[in-house]
Amino acid sequence: MNENPAFGADLEPFMGIPSFMRLPVTRELESVDVAVVGVPFDSGTSYRSGTRFGPRKIRELSLMLWGHNPTMNITPLKKLSVVDYGDVSVIPTSIELTMTAIMKTAGEILDSNTTPITLGGDHSITLPLLRAHAKKYGPLSLVHIDAHLDTWEEEFEGVPYSHGTPFRHALQEGLIRKGEYVQIGIRGPVDNEKDYEDAEKLGARIINIHEVFEKGIPEILKEVHQRMKGPVYVSIDIDSADPAFAPGTGTPEAGGLTSYQLLQLVRGMHGLNLSGFDLVEVSPPYDHGDITAVLAANIVFEYLSLLALQK
Repeated sequence: MNENPAFGADLEPFMGIPSFMRLPVTRELESVDVAVVGVPFDSGTSYRSGTRFGPRKIRELSLMLWGHNPTMNITPLKKLSVVDYGDVSVIPTSIELTMTAIMKTAGEILDSNTTPITLGGDHSITLPLLRAHAKKYGPLSLVHIDAHLDTWEEEFEGVPYSHGTPFRHALQEGLIRKGEYVQIGIRGPVDNEKDYEDAEKLGARIINIHEVFEKGIPEILKEVHQRMKGPVYVSIDIDSADPAFAPGTGTPEAGGLTSYQLLQLVRGMHGLNLSGFDLVEVSPPYDHGDITAVLAANIVFEYLSLLALQK
């Protein structure tokens, strides 16, 4: 744990400077295991913007993470050297230039043999993250927890990239291992009656919300463990949670996962070969009492705990 009094490491959560869990803010990565990096970009959204403020708010609420995870019986910061790497320098008027910047920053972290944990931002940021991770690890196994498929060809005529397209591009570019892409929690109305069929043809195993509730989280996790063979990338859209638990998001869908079920899903990935992670679509302007950001910070803490156990 950072002991610099300027960060207020020994102060109450409402005091001090809110880096993630009061960790040192640095780009020096020698002997660093994990770097938390923000991508404050939301120009890929198709409905409500505001996720550019997500990384900052998640950091603020992370000050409520006291350090020990009693469910996993691990204190991650005692096992891992972790820093807050700051934010990618995004260009809000250009998704293409921002994607280049994301790849560059993620590549720098990965090249130092440090594992990035990425805070979004909208879901368009996952494509350049997958490109950077695949450059290091080769094609990835992918666990994608979301309300939406995000495998559309394009949301806007003539514009290839948005937060609804990253996984189509990732599949078409060969970034994801065949048969090792699982989508969990998909629900809600879609544009076209063949949207699900199109996603499956691309290679997605869709576990919609009905199947999640019928089978239960333990059965879903069994299938995840059976399918994931390579380095595993985990991408979580906070709108996978029901709006009752996560109202602060750009494209809310009724009838989703509870906070506890989301935490169960993350904890249940223990034993997988975890290589990368992002949490996206937290939109503070639509949050109430910061409950979405609280959930997001705790999801990141659970994943950090998995990395500590993996080490």
